[in-house]
Amino acid sequence: MKALLVRVGIDSGTKSGGWNAPVNPDTGEFAYVPIIEDESKGKKKIRCGYETSYDQFKDTCQNLGVKLPEKLYGKCAHLDPDFRYLTYGDEGNRGAQLVNQNLGEGDRLAFYTSFESIKSSQHKPGEFIYAMIGLYVLACKPKRAGDILEENWHRNAHTRRYFEEDDIVFFGKKDSSGRLKRYIRIGEYRDRHYYLKSELREKWGEPKAMSIQRGIRTLYYPERFCEWFENEKKKIGLMESNNLLLCALES
Repeated sequence: MKALLVRVGIDSGTKSGGWNAPVNPDTGEFAYVPIIEDESKGKKKIRCGYETSYDQFKDTCQNLGVKLPEKLYGKCAHLDPDFRYLTYGDEGNRGAQLVNQNLGEGDRLAFYTSFESIKSSQHKPGEFIYAMIGLYVLACKPKRAGDILEENWHRNAHTRRYFEEDDIVFFGKKDSSGRLKRYIRIGEYRDRHYYLKSELREKWGEPKAMSIQRGIRTLYYPERFCEWFENEKKKIGLMESNNLLLCALES
């Protein structure tokens, strides 16, 4: 079995949206907001009728007392992972990195992002919180976007657009995959950098400090990670929805 940490979601990087979604450290609530779909010159275009608007993320942010930035209004969101359909896609160097891992049924993709804290009893407003937001137990090996039937194109950001040869899509197993109902903090700040928390490094058996500011990280002892996660999941729960306020609408 293999397990990977995969960073996702909007963040302060210009290409990712230039903003961090909010979390409430007192309750564990968070707004999952995806990155911007890059439709600049030479990039892939969204198919007509398959666009994902940022409108669906406004209420979730507002519920945490934060307004979605106006610069995102009218933009198309790259909703990936899509917890409603339990899919995750990738491309380019990241896609190749995932393909080279030879992932298959039963392997894990653990998703995390960087949030900005709202005012709470524990944290100052504006503090960055690196947190796990969901996990997939893979149902099968990744599929090329070109091999996915048109009737399923709506299920992932990489098939909602005109895909290319290197676009791949993963599928999570139902009942064991999804978005966490509350975040799990996994990062700590030291030496001007964000690393996997020392206590988690010990529990997961990671042999050395792990930077989690960017990219994909392969876990050294996936069985230890999975044992830890299953215990956490019992306390928190998973759901097949992108945000709590959308559960009723998506059901």
